Amino acid sequence: WIMGVGAIASLVGPCAWAQQSATRSIYTCVDRQGRRLTADRPIAECLDREQRELGPTGTVRRQIGPSLTEQERAALEVQRRKEAEERTRQQEERRRERVLTARYPDKAAHDVGRAAAIQLLDDVTAIAEKRMAELQQQRKALDTEMEFYQRDPAKAPMALRRKIAENEDGMAEQQRFVANQDLEKRRIHQRFDAELAQLRRLWATQMAPAAPASEVLLPAAAR
Repeated sequence: WIMGVGAIASLVGPCAWAQQSATRSIYTCVDRQGRRLTADRPIAECLDREQRELGPTGTVRRQIGPSLTEQERAALEVQRRKEAEERTRQQEERRRERVLTARYPDKAAHDVGRAAAIQLLDDVTAIAEKRMAELQQQRKALDTEMEFYQRDPAKAPMALRRKIAENEDGMAEQQRFVANQDLEKRRIHQRFDAELAQLRRLWATQMAPAAPASEVLLPAAAR
């Protein structure tokens, strides 16, 4: 029998497609994280391990790799670890930035936060200063008692001398505490100053208008 010209022409397209499909390969492997990866070309994530090239029907055509030396695999692992650490660092930084801007949406809110932190320190310092004033009054009373033993302080009762020593220790402790609070206050101001500088950049980014979609989608040659 003789096929018509139209019938022959209709078979050209499907035949060409079938021939192309018959030569098409699928590459598959399991990466270091245990994920099954599939692609139409050799998989970069599996250069350090075995890959399989499959035909369209799923039959194994060949096994590939690993194509790296031990030294190359070690270098690749180091690079991947660094990249993973950097991604984690960037994600954590983005998370901290979101938390920071949510807590301080503007400078007024940040000023309130700074004032509250400083006020807390001032309240604690005020308690210490009140205690120092009490110790000073106690010391005046103790000094009055010691006036009776000016000529020979060694004759002062042991209880009196112990009270004076305890008073001096208590005063020194409160003075150290107040000095540490002053240092902490400076650290708080430095922290809030650094936060404010970072927040100014974040606020500016949030307020920056987004580029029009048409501009983003245009290829570079068209602009």
